[in-house]
Amino acid sequence: MDSLWQFVTQYGYWAVVLGGLVEGETLLILAGFAARLGHLDLPAVMAVGAFMGAFSDILLFSLGRWRGKQVLARWPKVLRYRRRFNRLLARWGMLVVIGMRFMYGMRWAGPILVGMSSMPWPRFLLFNLIGAALWGFLAAGAGWMFGAAAQALLQDAHEVQGWVLGALVVLALGFAGWRGWRARQRLAQDRARAGAGQSSGA
Repeated sequence: MDSLWQFVTQYGYWAVVLGGLVEGETLLILAGFAARLGHLDLPAVMAVGAFMGAFSDILLFSLGRWRGKQVLARWPKVLRYRRRFNRLLARWGMLVVIGMRFMYGMRWAGPILVGMSSMPWPRFLLFNLIGAALWGFLAAGAGWMFGAAAQALLQDAHEVQGWVLGALVVLALGFAGWRGWRARQRLAQDRARAGAGQSSGA
């Protein structure tokens, strides 16, 4: 936790760049808290995080359009999910592209799967920008708002810092754990439906 905080305060917006490129809500949340303490500018944190998140997804989308099958051949579980993902994409295109960055394990696999679909570039670009902007706003905003609430409760900013940092990391880890639990629930439901279909077919 301390090393992450030192990384954010030492490297500033470069840490936000890294948080946007990878699935780094923790870095973006901590950057939002750093903005609350005056180390960074909150709108800049949101903008940089959103831009790098969108840029990362565009690269993955391009990879999916270029060699998606070869890449996902190493992860057959994700490749098997492709048919169901395409059905969701055909029905809820905009919501799927916007929401996949909030789904555990789909931050990297989702754009690749979209790149393998028939969704055109302009459509993906628009939805991706909307999703990235929402992600950057919510993640950095959570750090800023949580820090503001904590400072309202405790007068000493130095005293509150360590407590808030721990709580923010727990918040980010809890969010990641919730996404993982949801992903496992969906996988279990898919397996149950597949088993029921095989039984009825027999």
